[in-house]
Amino acid sequence: MKEKLTVVKVGGAVVEAEEQLLRLLVDFSAVPGRKVLVHGGGRKATKIAERLGITTKMVGGRRITDADMLEVVTMVYGGLVNKQLVARLQSVGVNAVGLTGADADVIRSHRRPVTDGVDYGFVGDVDCADGAALSQLIEAGMTPVVAPLTHDGHGSILNTNADTIASETAKALSGRYDVTLIYAFEKAGVLTDADDESTLIPVITRADFERYKADGTVSGGMLPKIENALAAVSAGVTRVIITRADAIDGLHGSVIVDH
Repeated sequence: MKEKLTVVKVGGAVVEAEEQLLRLLVDFSAVPGRKVLVHGGGRKATKIAERLGITTKMVGGRRITDADMLEVVTMVYGGLVNKQLVARLQSVGVNAVGLTGADADVIRSHRRPVTDGVDYGFVGDVDCADGAALSQLIEAGMTPVVAPLTHDGHGSILNTNADTIASETAKALSGRYDVTLIYAFEKAGVLTDADDESTLIPVITRADFERYKADGTVSGGMLPKIENALAAVSAGVTRVIITRADAIDGLHGSVIVDH
């Protein structure tokens, strides 16, 4: 019987909200068994870029990462946000270790090709994640805290979607552990009305998702989140839940199932 492991992905909005973040980290420390934290930080990167006089360009909710922006996200994701989270986790009794995908060759990717005429710049699409390397850290009693940065094996860091990082990490570890993947953000889960938390959808199948996508019930940043969730369950991750950051006990939110 496989040992249980929980991968929690926390979004940038929660990272920016002091009270929400503190609650999440305390709750994360109470999650039983092995665990991994994956974080975003896009809002912080946008603020730091603005201070440096670097314009943030977005297309369809995705950040264009030119050479200047790559420096910003590397500093913010791999440095500022990652190390703040590691230090805070140590304060609540979690022996955390901060990583980017380049560290220990944990997550390798390739630069995204020009898509529909859009050059996303130094953005990575994941090729592989190394579950063996991650499990070595986990079995040594450490909790990986993974920043949304990968590398291409040729010396370049690449900015990579944090939801994808979480999905790929969960998939890579599912051969060794009974993995639950939790996407924690500022809403109760997937809602039919984004302003009304009573409209939570408790279970979403692949067929449901296609229908919600077609009729516009699900849109924007929730689309890639659910796509990553479905990819995870179809690859052997036991459970995937999208929920609010103060409800990561596995009992709340929207459960994503393959069929």
